Amino acid sequence: MQRRYVTVDVFTDRPFGGNPLAVVLDAGGLSTAQMQAIASEFNYSETTFVLPPRDSAHDAQVRIFTVNNEIPFAGHPNVGTAFVLATQASKPVARFRRGNRGPRARRHPQGRRQSRRR
Repeated sequence: MQRRYVTVDVFTDRPFGGNPLAVVLDAGGLSTAQMQAIASEFNYSETTFVLPPRDSAHDAQVRIFTVNNEIPFAGHPNVGTAFVLATQASKPVARFRRGNRGPRARRHPQGRRQSRRR
């Protein structure tokens, strides 16, 4: 099983500082057990898995795993995953949203970003 992934250091300005994160970019078709096994193999505090969106209004679905279990939300995995998706995107990212609650950012037509809690 081959998957594309990126490892990033979140909340730092230097390599190997901050919080490490693995982002699996093409997680479609992976079972929960497979995601858990991959997260355990990375052995980082969290690993995220980018899946096709369940809702067409979203760009992606993101699941977060620790080495032991899936978690519903965590700050640095969402920040790191948003950074990876934005830098890997072929067009500017319009939005990044985690579920129905949590941080949400949208790019306005004028190019400004607005963040708010929902």
